[in-house]
Amino acid sequence: MRLSLPLRIPVVFLSACLFPVCFAAHAKPDKSDKPDFEIVTLSNRADLISGGDALVEVRVPKTVPLRQVRVKLNGREITGAFRTDAAARTLRGVVTGLVQGDNELLADSNGKGHGRPRATLKITNHPIGGPVLLGSQTTPWICATPTAVPASGDTPASNASGLTTFAVDAQCNIATEYKLFYRTKTSPCSSALPDPSPPATPPANACFQPYIVGTTPNDLVAQTTTTHGMTVPYIVRVERGTINRGIYDIAVLFDPTSATPWTALAPQPQWNGKVVYTFGASTGQPRLQFRSEQNWADDAALSRGFMVVDNSLTDSLYNSNRVLNAETLMMMKEHIVDAYGEIKYTLGNGCSGGSIQQNTAASIFPGLLDAIQPSCDYPDSITTGLEVVDCVLLVNFYAGPDWTSLMTGLTQAQINAKKTAINGHLNHIGCQSWNNAFGFNNKPGNYARTLVADQTTGALVTLAESRNNCLLPAALVYHPVSNPNGTRCGDNDLSAAVWGTTAGIPAGSLRARQTGDNVGIQYGLSALLAGAISPEEFVTLNEKIGGVDADANRRAARSTADLPALDIAYRAGIVASGRNLGKLPIIDSRGWDEQGIHYIWRSFAERARIDEANGGNHGNQVMWRYGTGLLPGTAAQVAAVTLPSLLTMDEWLNNLNASAPKATLNSVRTQEEVIAAKPANAVDFCFLLADPTFSTKVFDMAVCDADAPQADGLGRLAKRSSPRQVAGGPLAENILKCQLKPLSSADYAPLVFSSGQWARLQAAFPDGVCDWERPGVGQQRAASPLTFADGPGGRRLPPAPRSHGDDDDDHDHGHGHEDRGHHRD
Repeated sequence: MRLSLPLRIPVVFLSACLFPVCFAAHAKPDKSDKPDFEIVTLSNRADLISGGDALVEVRVPKTVPLRQVRVKLNGREITGAFRTDAAARTLRGVVTGLVQGDNELLADSNGKGHGRPRATLKITNHPIGGPVLLGSQTTPWICATPTAVPASGDTPASNASGLTTFAVDAQCNIATEYKLFYRTKTSPCSSALPDPSPPATPPANACFQPYIVGTTPNDLVAQTTTTHGMTVPYIVRVERGTINRGIYDIAVLFDPTSATPWTALAPQPQWNGKVVYTFGASTGQPRLQFRSEQNWADDAALSRGFMVVDNSLTDSLYNSNRVLNAETLMMMKEHIVDAYGEIKYTLGNGCSGGSIQQNTAASIFPGLLDAIQPSCDYPDSITTGLEVVDCVLLVNFYAGPDWTSLMTGLTQAQINAKKTAINGHLNHIGCQSWNNAFGFNNKPGNYARTLVADQTTGALVTLAESRNNCLLPAALVYHPVSNPNGTRCGDNDLSAAVWGTTAGIPAGSLRARQTGDNVGIQYGLSALLAGAISPEEFVTLNEKIGGVDADANRRAARSTADLPALDIAYRAGIVASGRNLGKLPIIDSRGWDEQGIHYIWRSFAERARIDEANGGNHGNQVMWRYGTGLLPGTAAQVAAVTLPSLLTMDEWLNNLNASAPKATLNSVRTQEEVIAAKPANAVDFCFLLADPTFSTKVFDMAVCDADAPQADGLGRLAKRSSPRQVAGGPLAENILKCQLKPLSSADYAPLVFSSGQWARLQAAFPDGVCDWERPGVGQQRAASPLTFADGPGGRRLPPAPRSHGDDDDDHDHGHGHEDRGHHRD
């Protein structure tokens, strides 16, 4: 526990055990023959510590008797906080009381005279409310309250926190609380969250019920057996608190009757040391503190001894700042190590926006996640946004007079076939789904949605409403005339600490830099060449498609990116890096949603990025497809997909830990190491549509692709494409802004434009069209992890700090060489 901070003193719902005991020996490289001590922080890098405490190991030279070792923090003796392991010649302890900023930890032999063995380590501590990797935090930020409070005038609303006390500071830090629950023997029961926020009440037949020590009859409590063979009462402790301004849950099997306290040095043995981290779906930019949307009551994981973890700032619905997501994950892991003990591995899961959070965390800070299980997969949000904006432009173009006049005399089926050919989806509905669901995600101010009201015709309707993406009162939010310096609520505005700002509208206001761009995009190119649309339709489309301005308003001119933002997007890994995604096990569970927004091609786009960066090798990524439903919601789906994914990953990571153990908590493996550890069942397969019980795995990918042909002639599980791929772009869809080449009539042969059409096409593309054979503008290899502590743009993290003795002149903690080469990644 972080008991050195008053904030972390828990509101206790049970009798907690807090005093330390001795720990078991850990196999470590024998470094005790070194002449000086070595001091290592085990819960995070020494320069990225947060919350005032850190699990530390002191490695003692053979020449020093262990009884003579003394440890001091900022000159204060803290040796009593450490426990000795004679076999490993180490001392371990949770160092508490770190001051904000730099701290000096000293270990020496307490001997006399010059040159005695000793070492110091500089530990840089950051607030538990953050930031660590970021240099600043978004404001305003409205703290959650014990019960929700509605907005009143210009006073923002607050959300229910799931905690009983109020925040104690502007960083929305709330005292930590603990609750106990037991799994009932009743079956069936509801897997719904057993502790929903007020005023909701848990279901009467919840699988998990409140456990009261000394009161709950033991014969009501189920038994469970963990992955390491312990059979224990199925009692779970849930820790809820705040880290980095998000509200988190940590759930794990717990023995409330144990006389031995749970500490980092002595975890309760029913925890298998493994963390399942659940990331939330959707996407959003609210400026309010939320409780996580995730359900900690994950029976498959908890019953087997896994720890289940979430934080509202790793839920994409509540946070679309992908660097903040990675930062929060890092801080959560550190807290777990400091309070519960060392982690054997951290395994991610989550659908849709939850897949984005996993992929981008793995790309932005490799090593934070040891493996991921994306479902409804998108490689990242920034390139997903390309398709969203393209679809907004297309559905509005289709509803406009230019397209409507061209469609005169055609049946609705013929018109929709042309739309489908341009969009690249299963049918014309896909782009409508994007427009209606997320077409307004980057609006910086108050807006009314213009939605597709008729799926058949594509007719639009503008709703009589006013909303904003910050979820703040309208008067507090940006307006170009009445409130130009109000809070901006677009996607990138939440991440201004990453992107930096530039001049906004009107002059004098500031906005976050943007990456959106469609200059040179030839919408419908493949449809034209295939004869699905005519030359006149192609020319008119590209004349009139337009773009969006910096305030996400449609305009006649194409969208243009801020060039510095392109560099940041690639270097930081915000465009998910195939190189980094190649360094960890991936099981991609892909259900069917081709009429919605979760398209199968996205999984293959991630694979294409991994292939590009790893010489055509994607052996670390496994894809499991099924044609019924988006999420594994039925018992058959859970049994065939969700649970096997967890168990396969457990085997895979156990193998990997044995064959390629990590040197530190967040070390990174090679793709070769990951592939060598794959279990036999970690292979691609699918379940066919005619197999609703998920009884037969199909391993022939050609059979999977051809299953249940659809109206477009492709199988239900086949990958389709996007508007940019129809325009000639790559499957990897990782080019934010294309480089240009001159228009050439030879590129359209044997098709011939009239002289008038050619002149109009030249006017539509005055600087040329996309050259997809070249890397995108600013496209380069990820240099992640970056730190943005010095400001937007970021710089590569230097090597982790090392301890040094008095005579150690190797104090070079330089930043390393930044790789700015232009590579597709």
